[in-house]
Amino acid sequence: MSLRFVMIFSAALKKGALDEAGYARRIENTTRLNTPGPDLARLADGHAMTDVTGFGLAGHALEMARGSGCQLRIDWSAVPLLEGARDLAGAGFITGASGRNWASYGLEVVFSREMGTIDTALLCDPQTSGGRLVACSRSSGSEVLDVFRKHGFDAAVIGEAVTRNAELVVA
Repeated sequence: MSLRFVMIFSAALKKGALDEAGYARRIENTTRLNTPGPDLARLADGHAMTDVTGFGLAGHALEMARGSGCQLRIDWSAVPLLEGARDLAGAGFITGASGRNWASYGLEVVFSREMGTIDTALLCDPQTSGGRLVACSRSSGSEVLDVFRKHGFDAAVIGEAVTRNAELVVA
């Protein structure tokens, strides 16, 4: 899973608050986010893959849970964030769509730990050229991570799917 919060960077850019390094990170990520896709699609043990776009990580993970009939458990501390994303969100550079996303599906997300306002905003941040959410067998997890790393991304295993009710749990 590789996740980039480029819309938070866009919100800061629109308000003149994004420094040169932040702008460079934004451009670098948005111009190469699609490069791992073809290699990921060739993997034999991939079950599902989506780009995290307008509905944020929570919305797209919830769709995967519904489609598979499985509970997806996300370890929020394992989700790789683009450097500076949390600071920008903490400074108030949160898109309005993040709140609208939460309003549309938040009642279906279960938190097994305390999630602050910033974490919830990041979880629901709409992405344009967002990261990839990949569901694969446990045995192919390292192969998926290798593909991301080959393309220069900080990727991580952020959770698991278990056979239960279709829901999203964030811990």
